[in-house]
Amino acid sequence: MTSSSYSSKRNIPVLLNLLLFLCFIHGVKSQQRLIKHIFAESPAASPTHNSPQFEHGLRRIILSIFLGIFTGLIGVLLFACFLRFFVRYLNRTPLFKGPVIFSPQIDPKTLRSALYNENQLLGSSPNGQYYRTVLGNGLIIAVKRLEPFDVASPEANSKILKRRIQQELEILAGLRHRNLMSLRAYVRETDRFSLVYDYMPSGSLEDATNRVRENQLQLGWDVRLRIAVGIIKGLHYLHFGCTPQVVHYNLKPSNVMLDAEYEPRLADCSLTKLFLNLDREASAYTAPECFHNFRYTDKSDVFSFGVILGVLLTGRDPADPFFAEAAGGGSFGRWLRHLQQAGEAREALEKSLLGEEMEEDEMLVAVRIAVVCLSDLPNDRPSSDELVSMLTQLQLKIAACGCGNGDTERTEKSCALALALG
Repeated sequence: MTSSSYSSKRNIPVLLNLLLFLCFIHGVKSQQRLIKHIFAESPAASPTHNSPQFEHGLRRIILSIFLGIFTGLIGVLLFACFLRFFVRYLNRTPLFKGPVIFSPQIDPKTLRSALYNENQLLGSSPNGQYYRTVLGNGLIIAVKRLEPFDVASPEANSKILKRRIQQELEILAGLRHRNLMSLRAYVRETDRFSLVYDYMPSGSLEDATNRVRENQLQLGWDVRLRIAVGIIKGLHYLHFGCTPQVVHYNLKPSNVMLDAEYEPRLADCSLTKLFLNLDREASAYTAPECFHNFRYTDKSDVFSFGVILGVLLTGRDPADPFFAEAAGGGSFGRWLRHLQQAGEAREALEKSLLGEEMEEDEMLVAVRIAVVCLSDLPNDRPSSDELVSMLTQLQLKIAACGCGNGDTERTEKSCALALALG
């Protein structure tokens, strides 16, 4: 939509308000003419105050004034309602047909033809499939095809729902941060949406951790810490840098993409909330409150981050059946908390990370931070704002913290806060 059409839309409410004011002035002048007409009908001789003619004329004047005010108010209210609905109608988001582009590097025609060509399948889920494709200008993109509703369902033909989804996608396209996957374009079809992102050559964090477990990839502590810092910086932007606040809703390794330098970027922000019919199966990364009262807040994102940080430290899969057993404490978070409180946190660390004493000390503090994030109560978890300081200053503050592995005088949260605040 062009800027001239936007400016014309902004001028319409002003013109309508001016018209409303002119109607009000016209009503006042009409009332004045009515009063003059009533006085003109009275006899030439001035009646006394107690004469029937005077009292009758006075009653007519008062009645006409009240009737004029009442009808004027009704007219103003009706016109104001009409004005409101008319302006909302003009300002509503039109349903776009064809590709909606947010990047100047993408041509709509080239994109549409590329989507229908043979593409490389990167992965699939119950909600859709992920493809790698190349545009005519050589730009490599990743396409996520979502099928949130059936063709025969009422939602597939609901213009209100499609308009709401379109508005939310435009908001998501406006999010800009180095640790977020930016939405470059999308294509709406009858029963699905195709979302276009930058292609990440290193795949997802889930792919990387699987390759590490299969001894196909080595990730040192410095790389893992950089990944953790990047993830929490992305969350911090969503929680504190956006108005209104954006919550991820589905943070897990498969939604953390890695570029060629293993810098993380969060993907699928708020898509679970946006597409209500998407698969919402709870996972080991889901916060406890989401099971009990279905409340999801920024602290729920922090819990999910705590699980990811624990995975980076231990190399373990939180969905391993071992953690559901009594020996595993019932969950990955309880298992990690038990080892940390027992002074055996080193036993939880991935063996390939052990070696340098300084790095081990840093990892033990990171275990404490992960345990705090995995607290059962949301209020006991730190905010993403606090976590950014904790992790970025980890190496600088560890000596000043004074909370080694055997320190039991401080709670985990206060110790972690000490790392950030010194």
